[in-house]
Amino acid sequence: MGLKGAAAIVGCAQYKPEKYATAPQAFTLDQIADLARLALEDAGLAARSLDGLVVPGCYFNEARQFVPAMVGEHLGLRLNFGEVIDLGGASSVGMAFRAAAAIELGLCEAVLCVMPMRVAPMGPNVDPAAMAAAMRYGGHSTVFGAPEAEFDLPYGHMAQNTGYAMIAQRYAAKYGYDPRAMAKIVVDQRTNACANPDAVFYGKPLTIEDVLASRMVADPLRVLEIVMPLAGGAAFIVARQELARGCRHRPALIRGFGEHIHSKSPTYAEDMLQTPIGPASRKAFEMSGFRPADMHMAQIYDCYTITVLLTLEDAGFCEKGRGMQFVLGHDLTYKGDFPMNTHGGQLGFGQAGAAGGTSQIIEAVHQIQGRCGARQLKKHDLAYVSGTGGVMSEQTALILQGA
Repeated sequence: MGLKGAAAIVGCAQYKPEKYATAPQAFTLDQIADLARLALEDAGLAARSLDGLVVPGCYFNEARQFVPAMVGEHLGLRLNFGEVIDLGGASSVGMAFRAAAAIELGLCEAVLCVMPMRVAPMGPNVDPAAMAAAMRYGGHSTVFGAPEAEFDLPYGHMAQNTGYAMIAQRYAAKYGYDPRAMAKIVVDQRTNACANPDAVFYGKPLTIEDVLASRMVADPLRVLEIVMPLAGGAAFIVARQELARGCRHRPALIRGFGEHIHSKSPTYAEDMLQTPIGPASRKAFEMSGFRPADMHMAQIYDCYTITVLLTLEDAGFCEKGRGMQFVLGHDLTYKGDFPMNTHGGQLGFGQAGAAGGTSQIIEAVHQIQGRCGARQLKKHDLAYVSGTGGVMSEQTALILQGA
């Protein structure tokens, strides 16, 4: 049961990540239109080919309801499938699955999946102070009745850094902790970023000593182990295989997918070290018929180094509790024996909000298509991609194969 590989990613578009202070502002609808145009050009398709749409659920200034209809109207599309997804950083991988499933069910022919993440101009009725107050505690809800507002925030558990640091502390207590291994994740990915002209840290190599000397933010996580939030945006197009064959580049077939959600806050996780990426990845590999050892690359969501470590373990690339030894024993660069986040990852390429996770999908597709220039892998037919939302709250896994 599951996907048959009858749908493929055929075109991609991505803004170069940049700091909010220098990034151009644009209405959300205009960002979508621009990204759609770029993705269609990349695929070699006309806009009339699109009859499906997947958009994020919480990044629209122009509307809070009827979003697919509004976007379809703006793009001049007639849609047979419309979906809104709200999985944070796991959304992009989730988009790919929903588009593929709709295509395999015969609902539509080609689906635009889009993540606009540049700042939209504020209207006259927007209160900047209210927006700042809502963002004060990171991803935690301050609304009356929300469990986090009652049981997390009053006790100091706020924003993302504290949650991931708590998970890292728990890992250290159970399995031990080697800061040099965690720093190596950053360094290897920065090496990859230095081979990617679009990366925000292009031309800025790091050493392990640089990472260990960086400021401690939430023990044991240092500032260079945490993504820099940036502006950007991305889109990709999923099409049925018959349509994909006529596109400009090699199609990346969607062969397997998994999704798992266990809690909003790690406070309520039964075991913080048994992350949702475990069951999500097992389902994706089972659906695809491949194993972790078959993959030619791993494009792993990397909001924090601890996210990467736990994904390596729970997805089956190494044994539980042996992630740090795995990192130290392998070269994670595009030149190495375990190529991971070959574009630099979000730690090296940049995290454009929820579109940060799309960068992993696009890198996997570009590697499969042989379009990565200096960092192109010799073996590039099979890719594992992961997504992470919240504080290891909701996670997704994707298996892609070159047609």
